[in-house]
Amino acid sequence: MRVRQSVLTVLARLTVPACLLALFGVFGTNAARSAEVPTIRFAWVVAPTQLPPYMFSKDGIARHLGKSYRFDTVHFSGTPAMITALAADQIDVALLAYSSFALAVENARMTDLRVIAGEFQDGVKGYNTNQYMVLKDSPIKTVEDLKGKVLASNSTGSAVDMAIRAMLREHHLNDRRDVTIVSVAFPNMRATLSEHKVDFVATPLPFSRDAQLLAIARPLFTQVDAMGETQMLIWVARAGFLQKNHAAMVDFLEDALRARRFFIDPANHQEAVALAAKFVKQPAAKFDWLFTKGDYYRDPNGIPNITALQSNIDTQHRLGFLKTDFDVRKYIDLDIVKAAAARLK
Repeated sequence: MRVRQSVLTVLARLTVPACLLALFGVFGTNAARSAEVPTIRFAWVVAPTQLPPYMFSKDGIARHLGKSYRFDTVHFSGTPAMITALAADQIDVALLAYSSFALAVENARMTDLRVIAGEFQDGVKGYNTNQYMVLKDSPIKTVEDLKGKVLASNSTGSAVDMAIRAMLREHHLNDRRDVTIVSVAFPNMRATLSEHKVDFVATPLPFSRDAQLLAIARPLFTQVDAMGETQMLIWVARAGFLQKNHAAMVDFLEDALRARRFFIDPANHQEAVALAAKFVKQPAAKFDWLFTKGDYYRDPNGIPNITALQSNIDTQHRLGFLKTDFDVRKYIDLDIVKAAAARLK
């Protein structure tokens, strides 16, 4: 109170222009500091398997939020639109599939993209792998039996789609001539299969846990059968943004890793699932598999599997979706996430 009275006393003695300058001196510094705090705009597609849109829902997790950075989440229907948004500076960090990341670099010429962390991996021993299913009473018993059939994929060139095409090639089927592949949104896979509009569907989590689907369908193969371990999703940002906001990004990744460790800790399972269910507005009982061995593998330090990532992109090239060889090491920058993880030890 004394400080405030002293300031007002001084201002009362000043001319109007001087008064305005003094006010700026008193309050302008705080405004400037506030303006310097960057907002990290984070793009995502599917919850609850993608943790970032609700990772700060636990009180006390994000200790730097509002101090050194602000955080906004931006929902997209798919990763291709994220590439456009990154190019237009409409988002800062994107959850890209390995396949869309490679296309962004090669086709969109975004050579300044950097992989800064991993989200989750498919097919790690003891953890979930995506299911590719047919009806229980279907005559399709082997991959070879898919010849002449109609297969449902979510999108041509997606990570899930790559596994279908890789498996067909491995069994000497041409994915462009021997089968018909149609695009179907994941939420519509079960209905499309049950109505016999397609003979085969791709079902990643959480759709592979749908009780109604499991009542009518059985797996023909899994993603690990087709691709081995897959670095499904990665955190990607542009080099210029990382350089400009290095300190804020270390704080952000520290908070993000603290959140990840909370959610994957078995001791917090019930609360973690409840927070996820609240975000998607569905019963928690539907997600008892979340953050368990029945889920995808999440590295507690946010480190992606670079070997798997390279192998996955090599498959993408082999299938003809990339024109040139792709050395993923040129686009890796894990310094920020490693610095963040070091703070939590």
